[in-house]
Amino acid sequence: MLSLSGRIERVITAAADGSSLSNPGPAGWAWYVDDEHWASGGWSTGTNNMGELMAVIDLLRQTARMPGDEGGLLIFCDSQYVINIATVWMAGWKRRGWRKNDNKPILNLDLVQQLDAALSGRKVRFEWVKGHAGHPLNEEADTRARAAATAFRDGYAYEPGPGFGFSVAPGCSDDAIASASIRPTLALAAEQPPLF
Repeated sequence: MLSLSGRIERVITAAADGSSLSNPGPAGWAWYVDDEHWASGGWSTGTNNMGELMAVIDLLRQTARMPGDEGGLLIFCDSQYVINIATVWMAGWKRRGWRKNDNKPILNLDLVQQLDAALSGRKVRFEWVKGHAGHPLNEEADTRARAAATAFRDGYAYEPGPGFGFSVAPGCSDDAIASASIRPTLALAAEQPPLF
């Protein structure tokens, strides 16, 4: 993308996806840019929506301080839930003290607030893609999210991916969600102490 200053700005393009084997049940999340830049994680009990949110949160955190990302981030997502939170619902929820229109509590509030913090000051565009329909980036993210969920179900090591080589930002208060953070090497799929 060409900026007003005539400088070329890079747009990072990625897909983010979540998976839960019994919803709730063993859950995984993943984001994918290419074979050298992807990450996944999970936890022993979670929902698909939690995985979808965590995939976007981790992608935003890992790309937060990348040089050359002035062009922003394009996230392909098959979750209308996540896209609506990020682009439509969140502003109203914040105005109402993190409550819905009917004054009921917001599901996954901790993750929604982390998403809000991770989006702050960022140029991010979401694009909906149909899941399991052959979109190459979405299929890669889905495969990795499902593999992480399966590893948590079966208790074996999973590959957390190389990420972008940047550490994630602080702010995760729920130990179960914190166990979904990036590991630099093969990780045993079990509840682990928070890394952030």
